[in-house]
Amino acid sequence: MLWGMRHGRVAAAAAVGGQGGLRLPLWGPGWRGTTTKSFLRSFDTISGASNQQPPPKANSYRDTVRLPKTSMPMKLVGRQQADMELEIQQKCGFSELYSWQRKRDVKEEFCLLDGPPYANGEAHVGHALNKILKDMTNRFQMMRGSKVHFVPGWDCHGLPIELKALSKLGEKAQNLSPMEIRKTARAFAEAAIEKQKSAFIRWGVMADWDNCYYTFDGKYEAQQIKMFYQMYAKDLIYRAYKPVFWSPSARTALAEAELEYNPEHVSHSIYVKFPLLKPPPMLTSVLDISLPVSAVIWTTQPWTIPANQAVCYMPESKYSIVKCANSGEFYIVAAEKVSSIAVLLGTEFEVISTFLGADMDSGSCAHPTISDRVSPLLPAHHVTLTKGTGLVHVAPAHGMEDYSVASMHKLPMDCLVDELGNFTEAAGNELENKNVLEEGSDTVIKMLKSTKNLLKEEKFTHSYPYDWRTKKPVIIRPSKQWFVKIENMTATAKDSLRKVKFIPVSAMNSMVETLERRPYWCISRQRVWGVPIPVFHHKTKDEILINSQTIEHLIQLVEKHGSDIWWTLPPEQLLPEKVLAQHGGPDALEFVPGQDILDVWFESGTAWNCVLPDKRADLCLEGKDQFGGWFHSSLLTSVAAKNKAPYRAVLVHGFTLSEKGEKMSKSLGNVISPDIIINGGQDQSKDPPYGADILRWWVAESNVFNEVKIGPRTLNAARDNIDKLRNTLRFLLGNVADFNPETDTVRFEEMYIIDQYMLHLLQDFGKKITEAYKQYDFGKVVRHLQAFYPKQLSSFYFSIIKDRLYCEGEKDHKRRSCQTALSEILDVMVRSIAPILPHLAEEVFQHIPYEKEPKSVFRSGWISTSSIWKKPGLEEAVDAACTMRDAFLGSIPGKNSLEYDVIIVIDPGLLFEIIEMLVDEGTSGISQLSELMMASQTSLLAQDPIAVPADAIELKGSYLIDMEGIREETSYKVIVIPATKEKCPRCWKYTADSSNQLCPRCTEVIA
Repeated sequence: MLWGMRHGRVAAAAAVGGQGGLRLPLWGPGWRGTTTKSFLRSFDTISGASNQQPPPKANSYRDTVRLPKTSMPMKLVGRQQADMELEIQQKCGFSELYSWQRKRDVKEEFCLLDGPPYANGEAHVGHALNKILKDMTNRFQMMRGSKVHFVPGWDCHGLPIELKALSKLGEKAQNLSPMEIRKTARAFAEAAIEKQKSAFIRWGVMADWDNCYYTFDGKYEAQQIKMFYQMYAKDLIYRAYKPVFWSPSARTALAEAELEYNPEHVSHSIYVKFPLLKPPPMLTSVLDISLPVSAVIWTTQPWTIPANQAVCYMPESKYSIVKCANSGEFYIVAAEKVSSIAVLLGTEFEVISTFLGADMDSGSCAHPTISDRVSPLLPAHHVTLTKGTGLVHVAPAHGMEDYSVASMHKLPMDCLVDELGNFTEAAGNELENKNVLEEGSDTVIKMLKSTKNLLKEEKFTHSYPYDWRTKKPVIIRPSKQWFVKIENMTATAKDSLRKVKFIPVSAMNSMVETLERRPYWCISRQRVWGVPIPVFHHKTKDEILINSQTIEHLIQLVEKHGSDIWWTLPPEQLLPEKVLAQHGGPDALEFVPGQDILDVWFESGTAWNCVLPDKRADLCLEGKDQFGGWFHSSLLTSVAAKNKAPYRAVLVHGFTLSEKGEKMSKSLGNVISPDIIINGGQDQSKDPPYGADILRWWVAESNVFNEVKIGPRTLNAARDNIDKLRNTLRFLLGNVADFNPETDTVRFEEMYIIDQYMLHLLQDFGKKITEAYKQYDFGKVVRHLQAFYPKQLSSFYFSIIKDRLYCEGEKDHKRRSCQTALSEILDVMVRSIAPILPHLAEEVFQHIPYEKEPKSVFRSGWISTSSIWKKPGLEEAVDAACTMRDAFLGSIPGKNSLEYDVIIVIDPGLLFEIIEMLVDEGTSGISQLSELMMASQTSLLAQDPIAVPADAIELKGSYLIDMEGIREETSYKVIVIPATKEKCPRCWKYTADSSNQLCPRCTEVIA
């Protein structure tokens, strides 16, 4: 237990002020660094002086003080940090580390499955957050003795890459053949991969970068085709005509995971009358057929009205027939919406009758714009009362729930919208060729006005789905697509998720919710840059050709030549000879290759099958946007093939934001490039080079389970933290320069109590660090570090041991005891920071004077502490002494503690015996108690001294001992008196007999 951290066990009677001169700098003003060609160890060393022993003018004893010596620079400025990291990477074999650890003969293996980033641009801070988290995990597992399996990958196909690749070609892109598009997209993806790979390597990410996986590799593509057929053969994949999310801007179907929602989208909100055509039989008694009665609906998609086939209600809810005060017309709306709708329409309603929705059974309405169409009144469970009127218009071609109603009641599913989002000829002359989200909607509204069926129109701002690639709004329209039957796998998938550890735990719910709300998954896309869906279509009939023979033949071709063969080979060569003969032969082939490609989520979702075909990943670690993306697709393909999840644990991190909490975008000018963070910008006064370790520290210290902010303040704070850590490590290095663990180590039982105490704390620190790493809680690792090295090391331990280190004899037992503790602390500290700060850890490791081969902290294991260091009883001794030291220092604020002697008076008993362990002599300037008290001399007495000087300060207090069933509170006195001896010119303690004479200790050392 340290001073100031005693959990309320001390009841001090004396008023204690500040802590005086306790917080001393690690190095005095005499410590200075040197610049050499290499940042690593050189033969020259540098030395410095402590603030406790600054030599006076013409001090002839300067050379006798054993000041710290190390060639590690105090600080790296400007480009030095980045240059040092590159040198470290080369000298310490960063590029060979992954291969080295794979060759080790170890039993444990840790598999981290890499979710592939898109090969469509530069590496950004989102990549940095993800890849560095993975690397910290892998480095820890490797150092603990596991053989790490980590194969980086890239998602190489898909529309994002295709669009970016073609954007540079302008209008020429419209005339390219499929193969020209594919070649252009491939070249773009390959260039992006090399840029991203270089960035990942520069960040210190450990991997075999010559053996990554790429989704456009022939062998990977062949495995996708095989997976598709396995699921097709199990009736988990089917083809159907149904509504899907459709991107007019990209002219392709989209899966839900490919959508992003714009909360500021503005739509036309309309209230529309559907005149009652056939009154429901149950309501004939309350309805006058001669009166105009209409069902009122509300929609934000006016363009869907022409496709209306029904009006739906909730059978169990109540509805009212109301009379409008303004028009005299009669409307049907939900009973609980009567008042709000009247206010919205600027009128008053008189309730004529109220009834259950089920009473509307068998009724029908007239279509509001198409005179000869009837829209039946139908029950449906997707109708809600949260918005609208309680009645919903149904356009089966343009809604998922609408499609379900149409399927149940066998309604037509006419689609009046083409791939570009324009009305077709079937929509009529007024609407043909008009875009549904623009002038098409305006025209529909005009048509409703002309038929007098529009009650109200207004602008409505709401969240609306956009294509996440083109950033344009999407629509729902039907087309023939390939789907995965998620509903057939939901039960097994949910069961398998119960066996997966989720970090944070709440992520489990998000995964389950995604499964439950998606009954199917559209996996076909109408583009060319991707893996073809391996199906042949009959030229004249609605028939397809796919079987085990066609698939095996295609797999062989794709493995050898890649998926380009789908577009380069004639159809007859894509089929095996036996199948070809069965379907017309090469000259009269009845089938042609399909034109759809697989969804990229299906591609990346089979990564487990290519990277870990016979194993489950111990961990998958991705952003929270992957609940409906890669986590989801990987789960479904694995459940389909193996009936289990492909991962044992899932860690989910948040997104990166600017320091203001804004999403990063070029338009806002708040995008921060990892390359500029590491190497600096053009104006380095504005964008200084921080190096990769600061980027890694930012990742580690952040609460990655929420959104993660980054900016200049964050990076500067990270740099300051690392500078403090560097200074701590440099102090440790400098004070073991003449220490050889093989010959100079002091046995634990023979060490100073304060040194034993530090090893006691060190063992606890090592356990906490290890446990935090095991839980992937890197933020907790940083918090443990920041609680240990600034407080327990720098402010406490280092401040009291400098006299012993600098002024005792080189081989003195007391000094070697301290160096033994320092060497152990250095070893634990270097290993504890290594996964987070690999460059700093390796730099420090290279400067450890006694380390032999291997000269890499990553090749020499994890933290190792001894069980004999655990001595809880030490805490009582040190804590009690620190309690008294607090009182002493608080009584002399701002003064030099060495100018005072201290007398501690404790009645005989347990507390006296505990403190007595720290006393070598009755009164001593070099006792352990005196070292802890930081006074020149400290005496321990069992009764009050006979006399004390008039200027003495007497402080009273009590200390509660509470250990192993013993509770004993004892009073004590701390008597502070001005030092009675003279200042020693060598150690500056007031322990000399005269001002020009050394103290007895220094006299003996010099001799």
